[in-house]
Amino acid sequence: MKWLEVLFEEFLWKSRLLVIIAVLSSLLASLFLFIVGVYEILYPVIKFLKTGDPTIVQKKMLASVIASLDLFLIATFLIIFSLGLYELFISKIDPAEKDERSSRILIVRNLEDLKTKLGKIIIMVLSVYFFKQVMDFQFTNSYDFLFFGVGLVGIAVALYLSHKESHESKHTH
Repeated sequence: MKWLEVLFEEFLWKSRLLVIIAVLSSLLASLFLFIVGVYEILYPVIKFLKTGDPTIVQKKMLASVIASLDLFLIATFLIIFSLGLYELFISKIDPAEKDERSSRILIVRNLEDLKTKLGKIIIMVLSVYFFKQVMDFQFTNSYDFLFFGVGLVGIAVALYLSHKESHESKHTH
């Protein structure tokens, strides 16, 4: 029976390699989002060059930049998610460890580290999404302005707390 246990444990250990499916899928999705983000910025510029109408750029450019920012942040989230899963389940990424120019955000030591890094990006994505929604919102009464202000304060508090946490963790290590 010992050989059955050894065989099963070997199978269980190798099953962690299934994470490669999530790693590759996330990287592919990230690449796609970067391409769409670039298109989102270039579309109004190309339309302007074809028509020569400056109102196209004025109306669409800010909305396009905000939309592309959102896409770039989500693509970045997917890259960090991919790298983190790979490091946690498969192997350390040796070039990232050795390269002094490597950003510490790309190195993940444990699941809590990954959650913290991804949480900060999620806060940024939600912040950008909030401003994207506000651009199209029609303020009709004073409550609309009040809720807008409450939303801004909520974003500011979330950004402050995420920054404070990372700042405190740097000083305790």
